[in-house]
Amino acid sequence: EVRLVESGGGLVQPGESLRLACAASGFTFSASSMSWVRQATGKGLEWIASMTAGGGNIFYDDSVKGRFTISRDNARSILYLQLTRMTTADTATYYCAKGLRSVAPRGQGTLVTVSS
Repeated sequence: EVRLVESGGGLVQPGESLRLACAASGFTFSASSMSWVRQATGKGLEWIASMTAGGGNIFYDDSVKGRFTISRDNARSILYLQLTRMTTADTATYYCAKGLRSVAPRGQGTLVTVSS
């Protein structure tokens, strides 16, 4: 059974940074492309970043390109998302998902709030 557990969310001010983590189990993480998606209150799921299994290919949505960085530790089965230069528009629940440009299966999410 695929299990994805996100952590690292919280309240930050505009311009600050945060690092999210996703602990994966129940599948061969090192052989799987992975993604981050987010959902703001009242809006649909938004794909924001993906990384292939070996990390050789990385994709970002234009809304986060240059500010967010996806990375992974295949030895520990952990996916990361470094968020920098955050704005209020980045406020959302962030999920990791198994697959390339995928929104499911995904974890329970971690809430990120950007507010002054």
